[in-house]
Amino acid sequence: MAVFGITRQYLYGLLPLSGFLLGSWLDRMETERMIRFRDKSALFGRELKPGEKPSWP
Repeated sequence: MAVFGITRQYLYGLLPLSGFLLGSWLDRMETERMIRFRDKSALFGRELKPGEKPSWP
């Protein structure tokens, strides 16, 4: 049975791909969240020297 021309065969390929894309998007959002708080934590934070790069990428 095809719904809008999409068969079950295509759905088996689409589901893992959509899971990968969702996971990579969530990972990118988490990295951006961590970048905002780099070197500001109470446990690992420290004063940076002038011209020193932050510890997070």
